[in-house]
Amino acid sequence: MPRALTDNGRVELRLRPEDKSTLTRAAAIKRRDLTGYILDLVLPKAEADIAEAERLALSERDSLRVLALLEDPPPAPDRLVQAAKAGFRLP
Repeated sequence: MPRALTDNGRVELRLRPEDKSTLTRAAAIKRRDLTGYILDLVLPKAEADIAEAERLALSERDSLRVLALLEDPPPAPDRLVQAAKAGFRLP
């Protein structure tokens, strides 16, 4: 588990000696340095995890409801119309 992230982009990682040896050996087989080897494997997983967390999954019923609202939106509430006409902006 990463121990610290500093402003220079450095991340410290505590490993058992045998785990570091395994990673170092695998990196050498792939002709990569240890950092490059780890990043090549970990970054795609991190990006997939982020995409999964940010993805919104709707049921078929909810999807149809959203499409219906987009095609025929309800009228805006009077207070919203008045605020828009007055030039109200959120801070």
